[in-house]
Amino acid sequence: MTPLSRRGFAAAALATLLAGCGGPPDRPAATAAQESTKDGATASTGTGAAPRPLARSVPVRLLIPAIDVDTPLLRLGLAADRSVQVPPVTAHDQAGWYRHSPTPGQVGPSVILGHVTVGSYGDGVFRHLARLRRGETVVTRLENGARAEFAVTRVRTVAKAEFPADEVYGDVDRPELRLITCGGPHTGDGYRDNVIVYAALSDTAR
Repeated sequence: MTPLSRRGFAAAALATLLAGCGGPPDRPAATAAQESTKDGATASTGTGAAPRPLARSVPVRLLIPAIDVDTPLLRLGLAADRSVQVPPVTAHDQAGWYRHSPTPGQVGPSVILGHVTVGSYGDGVFRHLARLRRGETVVTRLENGARAEFAVTRVRTVAKAEFPADEVYGDVDRPELRLITCGGPHTGDGYRDNVIVYAALSDTAR
């Protein structure tokens, strides 16, 4: 299926992230989005030549060794209200790839969403996402047998009311990855903030 336009993609994703992980915040945050970049706000994936982008292939697994994530990936689409789906709340929580975004390794921002908590089941698959640091590795395994490896470039915690949709979902000229969950204070029916991890392609293999 053809990916959404940049504008449509950003709008749909923003609607989801304002409503996901237990519902919208009780009230907008009073302050601007707070960036929690580790070791600097900009990053390089190394001194060597950038890896070539990969052909489109659906991601089937996500591994983040630094925070012990090893999860199959669901395919997420659009809900009836045109917001982006989020993974279902289940005891065996899994992350999900938004199928209207590029696949990992293609040029553009590939988007993966996961829960920080899953209701009465406890911790979600992305419970420790905010602990990631610049340079740490995120690996996606693709349906065609390829592997796309990314290096974290930035970690942000932002108020949902200030979610930077264009920055997260806008066009980029290289393969990048976005990992998104909820974070910050729990407001009773949800979390106030979103945690966003930015990563850039650092290696590929077949």
